[in-house]
Amino acid sequence: MRRDPGLALANHKSALKRIKQTAVRTERNRFVRGTMRTYVRAVRDAVATGDKAASQAALHAAIRKIDKAATKGVIHRKQASRRISRLTLLVNGL
Repeated sequence: MRRDPGLALANHKSALKRIKQTAVRTERNRFVRGTMRTYVRAVRDAVATGDKAASQAALHAAIRKIDKAATKGVIHRKQASRRISRLTLLVNGL
């Protein structure tokens, strides 16, 4: 459940600021994570159709999004490495 910054139960100005910052970061992280998942799904769909060229193009785009998410701290760098590895194995299996 997301809390509206206007309804915050903070007692200090600094606490109100932290609530606002958290809300902004949460929205940004949600966007980055959702975008990454969309690109990963595109790779899996391309592999399901069996089109190697489309799969490789989708993989390249997904790798960029996964790396971006890891750089921003949305996911751990080892999780990013694991996701990239598994997607690459999936595409190379065509």
